[in-house]
Amino acid sequence: MKAEVYERPVRPLVANISNREIEVLENISYGFTTSEIAQRLYLSSHTVVSHRKNLQSKLHARNIAVLVRKAFEYGLLQVG
Repeated sequence: MKAEVYERPVRPLVANISNREIEVLENISYGFTTSEIAQRLYLSSHTVVSHRKNLQSKLHARNIAVLVRKAFEYGLLQVG
């Protein structure tokens, strides 16, 4: 009989975050403004704002400070 390995389930909030949202989140964590992020990622400012709002909704973060804290807690961002 083969032993079953228990795998910790991925947090549903984290599983739905796109690669582009992660890029926006990384730039937010470095302190870049919406316009700077838009220029760096070749997006419109409106798109950056939409990604930020989606991230805040998915991570249940009421502001940017909480968003970044939760991103570190969930392993979406790392120091360094």
